[in-house]
Amino acid sequence: MERFKEINPELITDNVFELIGNGWMLITAGNSFDYNTMTASWGGFGVLWHKKICFCVIRPQRHTFTYIENNQRFTLCFFEEKYRDALLYCGSHSGRDIDKIINAGLTPVFGGAPYFAQARLVIECKKIYYQDVDPSNFIDLTIADNYETKDYHRMYIGEIVRCLIK
Repeated sequence: MERFKEINPELITDNVFELIGNGWMLITAGNSFDYNTMTASWGGFGVLWHKKICFCVIRPQRHTFTYIENNQRFTLCFFEEKYRDALLYCGSHSGRDIDKIINAGLTPVFGGAPYFAQARLVIECKKIYYQDVDPSNFIDLTIADNYETKDYHRMYIGEIVRCLIK
């Protein structure tokens, strides 16, 4: 399997709208003994408070929510299209019930926050801020259509501490 090399985040050449919105990502947190991952297609990259950051959003009922809450670091992993079925599987099965990582055919890598050997791009982040989505702040009221059951996300902002690419 191809090896990762560490790069500065500024060297990422992907279109971030394609990378996250269409390519999807796995958000993963935990440690080598206990970790979980989930598929996501909402999030972003930027600069905030003079730091290179990523942000992602997780609903409280997701199993991964507890792992993000209880760990200081998390990863965002991006894959080639040939791994779409693995991402679909991780997005439609809960780690509460099964070992979805093994069932999806993914190989975890430890040393920092967990990530996956099959990824083509890994962003490791240190949590620096979180905030719950507050529906009273929606200016565009159609956004509420994303929350039929009022299960509002928590947004996590992470400072990028490591970027790995193949």
